[in-house]
Amino acid sequence: MALMRNGWRSIAVHAALLSYLCVALLPVLLVVMNAFKSRKGIFRDPLALPNAETFSAEGFSRVFENAEFAYYFLNSFIVTTVSMLIVLLFGAMAAWALNAYRFPGRTLLGLFLVLGIMVPIRLGTVAILDLMTDLGLTNSLFALILVYCAQGLPFAIFILSEFMAQIPGDLPDAARCDGAPEHRIFFHIVLPLIRPAAATVAIFVMVPIWNDLWFPLILAPGEGTRTVTLGVQQFIGQYVTDWNAVLASLTLAILPMLALYMLLSRQFVRALTQGALK
Repeated sequence: MALMRNGWRSIAVHAALLSYLCVALLPVLLVVMNAFKSRKGIFRDPLALPNAETFSAEGFSRVFENAEFAYYFLNSFIVTTVSMLIVLLFGAMAAWALNAYRFPGRTLLGLFLVLGIMVPIRLGTVAILDLMTDLGLTNSLFALILVYCAQGLPFAIFILSEFMAQIPGDLPDAARCDGAPEHRIFFHIVLPLIRPAAATVAIFVMVPIWNDLWFPLILAPGEGTRTVTLGVQQFIGQYVTDWNAVLASLTLAILPMLALYMLLSRQFVRALTQGALK
């Protein structure tokens, strides 16, 4: 009886997960399918696969003919990569300091840093815009990097702190006894042990940055600082929208995040497994 109950429970769990997978993948599949269809095919039957009659790559042609779109990709790549590296480095350093050292106010400082998860950064958009204007950083990629670092650090500190708490204290103590300085302990002992957690943080930090439209629209709307998500807007007109180019550019924008997940998926699954075992 218990075996049958566990079997039905497993079926229900897998059914729920498959349902969620379908709901999550359906919009992505629709975008990719319609990117390879003509405008007439998109509006005639958006749920149908491309066939010999509706297949068209004109949207990709228009995107590739637009030389500026390559700069939009480059801007997104620079902002996302630099922000991710800074968040990982300083997040790991802060998490290690909160776990490895004992000092007055350590708990309060940790709570203060983690509060950033609870408060949406978009609530401070007006204040952020005023600050960037006063500093002369509007229409610059540096402004976006600063905002995204502030957005990602609380999450990184929270996740990495939980993993660093599992590192045995004997490891850094043994290194100290051998005369290793603190920076070598951090870079050569601590960081290799938290690679799964770092991969998890990288995925959850990079995807929102790459897909963000809000702050690029407010802080860097200039022609030379546009990101991919903002660059797609050039194909959307007030009266006419080039849906072929829009869907083609969105399809191309999916590829870097897909490659990132394939690159870090093993570490990501390992981090989830470690959390489950804990």
